[in-house]
Amino acid sequence: MPDFNKGQLEAIHHINGPMLALAGPGSGKTTAIVHRIKYLIDEIHVNPSNILVITFTRASAREMQERFFGLMKGSKCPVTFGTFHSVFFYILKVAYGYDSGSIFSEDDKYKLIRELIKKKELEYDDEEEAVADLVKEISLMKGDMIPVEHFYSSVIGEEVFREIYRDYQNTVVKRGKLDFDDMMVYCYELLSERPDILSSLQKRYQYILVDEFQDINKLQYEITKMLAAPDNNLFIVGDDDQSIYGFRGAKPEIMLNFRKDYPDVKITLLDTNYRCNRNIVEGAEKLISHNMARYEKKLISSMDYEEPIYIHHMKNRNDENTHIIETVRRYFEEGVPYSEMSVIYRINAQAGSLVHRLMEYNIPFYTRDRVPCIYDHFAVKNIFDYIRAASGNRERGLFLRIINRPNRYISREMLMESEFSFDALIKRYEADKKDWAVDKLMQLKYDLETLSRLKPYAAVNFIRKAIGYDQYIKEYCEYRHLNEEDIYEVLDEVAELSRQYSSYDEWFNGIDEYRSELEEHSRLEKKENREGVAVTTMHSAKGLEYDVVLIPEANEGLAPYKKAVLPEEIEEERRMFYVAMTRARHHLHIYEVKEYYNKELEASRFLGEILDE
Repeated sequence: MPDFNKGQLEAIHHINGPMLALAGPGSGKTTAIVHRIKYLIDEIHVNPSNILVITFTRASAREMQERFFGLMKGSKCPVTFGTFHSVFFYILKVAYGYDSGSIFSEDDKYKLIRELIKKKELEYDDEEEAVADLVKEISLMKGDMIPVEHFYSSVIGEEVFREIYRDYQNTVVKRGKLDFDDMMVYCYELLSERPDILSSLQKRYQYILVDEFQDINKLQYEITKMLAAPDNNLFIVGDDDQSIYGFRGAKPEIMLNFRKDYPDVKITLLDTNYRCNRNIVEGAEKLISHNMARYEKKLISSMDYEEPIYIHHMKNRNDENTHIIETVRRYFEEGVPYSEMSVIYRINAQAGSLVHRLMEYNIPFYTRDRVPCIYDHFAVKNIFDYIRAASGNRERGLFLRIINRPNRYISREMLMESEFSFDALIKRYEADKKDWAVDKLMQLKYDLETLSRLKPYAAVNFIRKAIGYDQYIKEYCEYRHLNEEDIYEVLDEVAELSRQYSSYDEWFNGIDEYRSELEEHSRLEKKENREGVAVTTMHSAKGLEYDVVLIPEANEGLAPYKKAVLPEEIEEERRMFYVAMTRARHHLHIYEVKEYYNKELEASRFLGEILDE
């Protein structure tokens, strides 16, 4: 039997009643969980089929199960391991006869929402983003148990949201299906209305263990409480300091209020970090101590002091990327495999410029998130449309996309031919005696002639400033209540990337190569044995660990992210940064840039907190 610390022993030997095990990063919580299950079976003689272990992902459920069976050395132990969704779906299968064909997949969900948006004739330049936001809001509404008439959408008007939601739900039901959130909703309704079914499940699952409890949402918690009653042998493991999934409906306050729901709860602290060197643990501890809404806890490292946390102050992203590349290569030369290194960003959109550089230097890497191809952004596509028009493309659809960006008040009905003609359109407006429209079309024709002679970098700036595309974006964002700076940053990055090319053909060939390489690296993400540096976000890095971690752009507006305004939002940002820091075993590098696309940025407040200044 391994040596356990005091907190682990308390967790393993707990028998009846509720327990909260506060498990800091790298504190051996999986070890404690599987040994507790073994203890219940071997020492307390609990029937294995009366034990239910719930995790949040299939991968962690599988890992927990494998660890447990390895510990039991092949003994037959019908302990139930599953995710919330798999456990709830099993209950619905038994009660209603659902099968795997009854599930309305995520692809089906996105497709249906896309159809409903089109049916309502809602127009979004970035339709995929609008669909993703709506899907997320529907999921949040169900998870938070909010009636649709009381839910206020931040994507579209309340009434339109309610109509889309009702149409969506009616369609799913008519098809005899249920989506992943319905699994929870229907399960809650079933257990609320059928005390006989609830009672049989309570008798079956007499001991319930929940991992990563800080990620639970309201609906999951309500069902778990029902299943655990009346004995309340509910053993929860989690770390309120690692609650970072607010966008999915995770409620850290559920864990913080657990003592109120279960006044007789026993609390133990898994306080030894077996992953990170002492410098990293102490720096992360200083950072997270600035959060107010948390359980007070002190973590210690099982390791000695090693390298300090390196904080690099860089002039701009270009210098930052160069330093990251040099650092990665140096560690590799010193014997650290690429697969033991990770670059962790706050959001995946930040990763694009580094991904370009990694390809350029032939450093193997893979992305844990789908790094959005910057060239697929609607604003970038508009820039390309202008360039193609300047290069002689006369497709009607292309001109429809640019003719009123910026607004020239040209009617689409006036573009009659399948191939656009300046002469034909100007004649029509001359016939209508609309000289202002003729002037605008003449100016556009002149602008495209100028554009045809420019190099890519000059062209992007000409379209934005001289033609007036930036002004169009400003007006577009004001109307949609969006932040135009987000789109300007995308255009700034594309302009920067275009500098290295001397012609449009060369640039478009470079983009095609980049796309195919990006797709290849994204495919690697799905492989089991991935080689190369992991490029990931703070959200996706949770639960992972590496010898070397590099965190770029620790700046105000990026980390913490600019959308975080309220104190509780800043606290979640701080938790994300804490999670990123504690992925590192031995080497942690944090960067801040003075300049981000020609804008001056302040260093993140988190740096001062880590340094305790």
